[in-house]
Formats: sequence, C-alpha cells, structure tokens
Amino acid sequence: MVGGREGREVDNLLPIGRFSKATRLSVKALRHYDELGLLRPAFVDPSSGYRYYRPAQANQAEAIRILRSLEMPLEEIRAVLGDAGGGDLAAKRLQRHREHLEARLDEHRRMLAFLQRLLDREDVMPYEVTVRELPAQPVAATRTTSNLREISSAISDGVHALLAELGARGIEPAGPLQVVYHATEVLDSETSAPIEICLPVAAPFEGSGQVYGTELAGGPAAVTLHHGPYAEIGPAYHTISGWVQDHGHELNGGPREVYLNTPDQVSEADLQTEVQWPIR
Repeated sequence: MVGGREGREVDNLLPIGRFSKATRLSVKALRHYDELGLLRPAFVDPSSGYRYYRPAQANQAEAIRILRSLEMPLEEIRAVLGDAGGGDLAAKRLQRHREHLEARLDEHRRMLAFLQRLLDREDVMPYEVTVRELPAQPVAATRTTSNLREISSAISDGVHALLAELGARGIEPAGPLQVVYHATEVLDSETSAPIEICLPVAAPFEGSGQVYGTELAGGPAAVTLHHGPYAEIGPAYHTISGWVQDHGHELNGGPREVYLNTPDQVSEADLQTEVQWPIR
C-alpha cells in the first residue's frame, strides 16, 4: 500500500505490468534491465518492492527493444544510452554496430549464394587431393574450445596471445598460422570442441601460462588447397574424407588448417587455406 507523498508520486506513474504491455518488454526483462542499471524505474515502493515507471520512459524502453532486436549486447546498449546526451559518442557506437551488421549481412549473402550453388549441384570447387609427408614441427601453441559460430574470434584471441608471448621473447614465427582440430565429435554452430592454435617456431619452445610449446607430429597426410572465404571450406573436408575412403587409407587424428595468407593481406576471394588431414 502506497500512501501520503509517495502515493501522490505514484499517481502519474505506470506500474510495471502496464509499462510492460505499453513497451512490449516483458516484466522479467524490465527487472533485468533495472538490475543492470539500463532502465531504472522512476519509483520503487519501499514496502513491496513494486516498480513504477514514467510514461516518458517508454522512449528509452523502445530504444532498448530495437537495439536488442539488432543483436546489440546489453553492455553496449547501456553505453549507447549513457552517451546519448553527451555528444557524438553514441553516434560513433551506433556506426560501429551498423558496420558490424552490414558485414554480417554481406557474409549471409555470400553464404546464400554458396548454398544456391550447392543446391544447383554445381562443382563448387575442383579440389585436388595429394599425399604429402609432413615433417615434425615444433610450435608455440594455445588451446581453447569453440563452435563454428564463434571460431573466428576464438582463433583471433589465440593468435594475439601467441604473438604477445613470442614478441616478449624476441622470437619470430617460422611459418604460417595453423589450427588443429582435435574433436572426436562433430564441430558445428552449436557444439563446442577443442582446437589448438599454433605458430611454428625454429626450435623447441618452452612456454608459460596459456602459451606452451609442443610438436606437431610428422607423417603422411591427405592435403588439398581451398581458395576463398573460410566459411566455404566445408567441401574441402568432404573431398578429402571421400578421397581417403576411396583410396583405402584411414584418417589418423584431427585435421589441420594452414593459413597461407590472411584477410589483412588479400580479399576474401583470394584467401588460401591448406587443409591437411593425417592418414595411415
């Protein structure tokens, strides 16, 4: 029960249930946004804890709803709304998110075009598979788990950790970046599995912390070269696994990807990734 001056304050406010219906944000979401400091109620009844909102707060609620529908993280939304009255910081944050969404849209368009070629049964890429004897290679490495949806950022974080450790010791990489997939289960958009991010070094490496030294085993491997975006590399794996079976070999451990160039050097269409799959 709200009485006295507090009762008069509530007269022009909306209880959380009505505010939820007006803004199309659930009561659960409104409570969460309050806890995050993202959308504070105008008044909280000290005896019941019940939340009340000013009608004018509907504009802020609508901004949050729209930004969430555009997949902006809550922490970033809080920063945008906090900057909204303080110059051009909010505009810069929105521009960064716009660029992120446009890049995702471009990627989705490329993937839809790729899918259409698959459905049309086009020969997406004529992969040639050869057998190569891989030498044993000392590497500086770091291990993490990831799914396909988050693998780009996982690899990027691993590379930064490796380069920082090697740079602190004055060690230059002795070859291109490699990623080893150790999963016995299928790695897909939802299932996480272990990956090892490796930079070759000229001599055995003694690491510390998350960066350690190891050796990639040598031996025969079925090898093919993928040209183009990383997201379209799937047929290279299908080709190798089918080739291995057709030629009476057996897979011997997880595959490796060797990145012969990088997106900061060439366009996506010109990326070259070698897929190596150890065999016996």
